Amino acid sequence: MTKTQTIDDLDQFDIRILDVLSQDGRISVTELSKRVGLSKTPCQARLKRLIDDGFILGFHAEINLRKLGLDHIAFAEVKLSDTREKALEAFNSAVRRIQEVEECHMIAGSFDYLLKVRTSDIRRYREVLGEKISSLPNVSNTSTFVVMQAVKDNGAPGSPTALL
Repeated sequence: MTKTQTIDDLDQFDIRILDVLSQDGRISVTELSKRVGLSKTPCQARLKRLIDDGFILGFHAEINLRKLGLDHIAFAEVKLSDTREKALEAFNSAVRRIQEVEECHMIAGSFDYLLKVRTSDIRRYREVLGEKISSLPNVSNTSTFVVMQAVKDNGAPGSPTALL
């Protein structure tokens, strides 16, 4: 049985691989190996290990949602009437089924969850809020903040090397 790898188990080459891939997930292994300073075979082995150990969860296309008419973003604070474990599990399960909810985070603070909701416009957001979010288990109230401009929106903390 192999031990679970942690960030402490990564060396400079592993971090560099993660750094390069975070900026260009479609890079070839040959180009990746050149950029990190390894030959192709060791680079490929490290890449496989980083995937197998869960440091790399997948490779995705970045879709231009604005071109698809999905550029309305709102954040909804959600307060629950019941925060016992069973109630939280019911909320978590149900919110995952709402397609318009792009992100859902449990929050320590004056409310329980923060949802990032993406729709085509404010009218559609109002429908999602009224018909879907407000109907989730144990929702007692919500508060909405509409995004006027996304100043930084890349879904990542930046370069993995910046985290060390």
